[in-house]
Amino acid sequence: MERHLDKELQELKTEILRMGGLVENAIGVSVEALKQLDRLAAEKVICSDKAIDELELGIDEKSLDLLALYQPMAVDLRFITMAMKISTDLERMADLAVDIAQRVLELSGKPLLKPLVDIPRLAAVAQDMTKGAIDSFVGADVSLAKNVILRDTEADSLRNKVQVELINDYIAKDKSSVSRAIPLLLIARHLERVCDHATNIAEDVIYMVEARVVRHHQEKL
Repeated sequence: MERHLDKELQELKTEILRMGGLVENAIGVSVEALKQLDRLAAEKVICSDKAIDELELGIDEKSLDLLALYQPMAVDLRFITMAMKISTDLERMADLAVDIAQRVLELSGKPLLKPLVDIPRLAAVAQDMTKGAIDSFVGADVSLAKNVILRDTEADSLRNKVQVELINDYIAKDKSSVSRAIPLLLIARHLERVCDHATNIAEDVIYMVEARVVRHHQEKL
């Protein structure tokens, strides 16, 4: 016989999945807006943030209600507490998509400083890690969560590559390039932070499933 709590947990999982889908979309649209310097697309990302904020509040409220009503233990308790943490990471990822969109508005109307190469690569990693993190949560998939965590060094490397190129090849050589270089530097930083939050989610999934803390201890993977 199915417990009533199981139905409630499935609904909570569905809300996380819905929120994750909105966040994935916001990141994707913000990156496409950058490639095209599309103001309308950037503004769409900014406007979408309210719905994501409301979902986070709803998930937190539902989680607290479940904790109070059922006083769950073991894996159910870990699931609910991790859902709250994951929704926080997702909301911050959505904020970073908004930050990218705002940088696009700053660049709109100006020619790009250089062809975009490494930033789209970093964006692809961020999108893949975000999807992988959400999928690992929905499927309680530890193997997928580990793969997400291990990709974080790739994101760091790409971020560093973008920074070195923009600073050494443009800002240091031509001060007039600063106004177009700084937004790109910030976008690379925003994308790398998206990857950090995806990593946080993946680490939480491992804790949820195995009650094992791997944060700051990748040797435990």
